[in-house]
Amino acid sequence: SLDAALSGVPEIAIGNVIGSNIANILLVLGVPAIIYPIACDVNAIRRDGAIMFAVTIGFIALCLSGQILNWQGAIMTSMLCGYLTWSYFSGRDENEATAEAIVDEIEGIAARPHSTWLSLAFIAVGIAGLVVGADLLINGGIAIAVAAGGSEATIGLSLIALGTSLPELATSLVAAIRRHGDVAIGNVIGSNLFNILGIMGITAMVKTVPIPDQIIRYDLWIMLSAAILVTPFVLRGRPISRRYGAFLTFAYLIYVLSLYHGMSGVSKTEPAQAASPSSAKQSARILLNHKQLLA
Repeated sequence: SLDAALSGVPEIAIGNVIGSNIANILLVLGVPAIIYPIACDVNAIRRDGAIMFAVTIGFIALCLSGQILNWQGAIMTSMLCGYLTWSYFSGRDENEATAEAIVDEIEGIAARPHSTWLSLAFIAVGIAGLVVGADLLINGGIAIAVAAGGSEATIGLSLIALGTSLPELATSLVAAIRRHGDVAIGNVIGSNLFNILGIMGITAMVKTVPIPDQIIRYDLWIMLSAAILVTPFVLRGRPISRRYGAFLTFAYLIYVLSLYHGMSGVSKTEPAQAASPSSAKQSARILLNHKQLLA
């Protein structure tokens, strides 16, 4: 998201956050529930689920103004720091059952490093790979948006958002197989909170993020609808059944298809008609050169 905002394509940055939150709920919870019904009756998850819903409402209210300013990003980032601090101290008082589940999960991780320096080296290599991967992802996203006649926001909401949600999907699939519903649901709630307060907050601190009309008219309300679909299950501790998981997954597929068929309010065919294949490639090349000059 930082790379996109600094490269002059903030639509990808905001699309990444909103699209990832939609994918987290509909796809990351839907697919594992098809494998095994997801159930969670942990008070901490209920509390965090309510916080996620409240943060989603507040984020939508900010977006309706048409942009997220630097000082608003600073407040969002401060809220994340406060939430993490509060979660840490409140988590120290969790019951033994939760602690035993965490220990069991950690013991199931193979080949984890025991050296502090080796762990730090892994983190450094991972961050370096993330920076390089982000740059490649943004370049590819811009090229696809121009070549396919779609908007940068659409690419951010679909392709890039799905790519950034794949780690959550892998985690939730493993959690479902191991019958750890609390891990699967907590994974989604935590990711959505970090997307809004952390990723969007830090990005807005660095550069004001404008909100495209497409997102204000369409995608924000899809994100809110997705949150509404799962909030009752989180707050009441009811299991997400296989049938409901299939419904969530199908809803995500319909949403992605709607982005590329004009239902979101942005016509896919209009840019493609205005440009031939050769001119589309030329436009992509100009955008990429502009991106490199900015870098």
